[in-house]
Amino acid sequence: MMTEPERPSDFIRDVVAEDIRAAKYEKIVTRFPPEPNGYLHIGHAKSICLNFGIAREFVGICNIRMDDTNPAKEEAEYVESIMTDVRWLIEGWADNHLGGAPFYASDYFDKFYEYAVDLIRQGKAYVCDMTPEETDAYRRLGKASGFRDRSVEENLDLFARMKAGEFPDGARTLRAKIDVNAANVWLRDPVLYRIRHASHHRTGDKWCIYPMYDWAHTLSDYIEGITHSICTLEFEVHRSLYDWILDALELPEPRPHQYEFARLNLTYSVMSKRKLVQLVNEKLVNGWDDPRMLTISGLRRRGVTASVLRAFAYNIGITKYPSMTDMALLEHTMRDEFNRTATRRLAVLRPIKVVLTNYPEGKTEQLEAINNPEDANAGTRKIPFGRELYIERNDFMETPPPKYFRLKPGGEVRLKYAYIIKCDEVVKDGAGNVIERRCTVDLDSKSGGPTAGRKVKGTIHWVSAADAIDAEVRLYDRLFSVPEPDSGGDFKSFINSGSLEVVNAKCELALAGARPEERYQFERLGYFALDPDSTGEKQIWNRTITLRDTWAKEAKKS
Repeated sequence: MMTEPERPSDFIRDVVAEDIRAAKYEKIVTRFPPEPNGYLHIGHAKSICLNFGIAREFVGICNIRMDDTNPAKEEAEYVESIMTDVRWLIEGWADNHLGGAPFYASDYFDKFYEYAVDLIRQGKAYVCDMTPEETDAYRRLGKASGFRDRSVEENLDLFARMKAGEFPDGARTLRAKIDVNAANVWLRDPVLYRIRHASHHRTGDKWCIYPMYDWAHTLSDYIEGITHSICTLEFEVHRSLYDWILDALELPEPRPHQYEFARLNLTYSVMSKRKLVQLVNEKLVNGWDDPRMLTISGLRRRGVTASVLRAFAYNIGITKYPSMTDMALLEHTMRDEFNRTATRRLAVLRPIKVVLTNYPEGKTEQLEAINNPEDANAGTRKIPFGRELYIERNDFMETPPPKYFRLKPGGEVRLKYAYIIKCDEVVKDGAGNVIERRCTVDLDSKSGGPTAGRKVKGTIHWVSAADAIDAEVRLYDRLFSVPEPDSGGDFKSFINSGSLEVVNAKCELALAGARPEERYQFERLGYFALDPDSTGEKQIWNRTITLRDTWAKEAKKS
């Protein structure tokens, strides 16, 4: 993994650097403002890394603000999950630049209301009685509402009665009075408040009118002293309204300014929160933290580290132009880190038995194995070796094809860190199923032995049957089978039926002391992490990523 520079270069950081040079602000303040209506996903990770990265690099702070202005969809559970994800992602990297406990847009509801009253008094907002459908139609046509010329006194009275709960949902809205013919449709008298009789997860039943995103977002930024309000490109058309609100209220400097960057689009995935909610609610996945989901909690459970996500966010960069990022880049970032840091261990996912007929019964010896060939300080460990072993099912074939260099009748292979063995006999049950492979071992072929240098074409991994640990291993893969499941049709029809396989594995004894925070390479198989469901009695492992990009190979075949 490339070492993260102290200050990555992109157009937003260039703006911040220039503002500091010009002494425009006393302190740089950014923010990450999620709506608590679901769990964060990898696209949010990009935004977190950008906003906290800028705060870290320019000695500022970054606020976390819950955009909790829609009580119909928000829950305290989502607030907790958001804070858990953010703290995990920035821990040890930018956590000292966190602007304290989370802020909430709902903390400012009284202030928002006062600002709205001020706007009405200036004749820059009015109460409109049109339905949502009529409002949308009139805005598309550039047609003025029939209620646009109400007097200031009538608007103040109606807005106070809206707040008092006198009218039903949808009966009235508060709209900005800007320009119904503006080229930018977001300036065509946008809605600032709507009536919604719903209990809020923090304010309860105090309010029955709730601010729209643009009103709440702009004023929250101003109240908190945000200097650089960084959004994704879909909010570029909202910037004119953002500036209009600050100007219309005649708010003094320093003011925040909005900047936009391209959101993350990743192949073999969906990023829409609405679609992620569908996957969860329709039980197509096992919850928000299903390791196949690209939620931050799902990636964490799968074994992806915070440093991998930060490196990925750096590698993809910050641009003004939308693009599609290949999932292979995220997977490469995982492999790059884990190859250097993961502890090596032996495990057999689909075990079949091998008996070494010339090895003494009851004898066990301890062989030396390398913990990580990429780390000179990782050292070695002892692994038990005995008469009975487990090897992978696909490392043996009774009638193999040409150029098959693993174990076969009459063939030889080297056992990793151990001896060369030769398959002499295959034992079957009455139904003709192979139940045992009987082999002889060349006891001089271990490292340091007389025939240690003897060459055979295949090397396979194994575990000692007498000392093996039973474990459940969950083999995760990409959730979708096509690069762009959003491109047409029902995205759910492209779910990869092979995205999860569960096997009962045999693991080497050293894994009895495995730690959840450590990453392991099961040699020849992939990178794995302990699942939180693991217990002292039963280990559960999640495959984080395979050793090689098998998807690229399949794509080339196609």
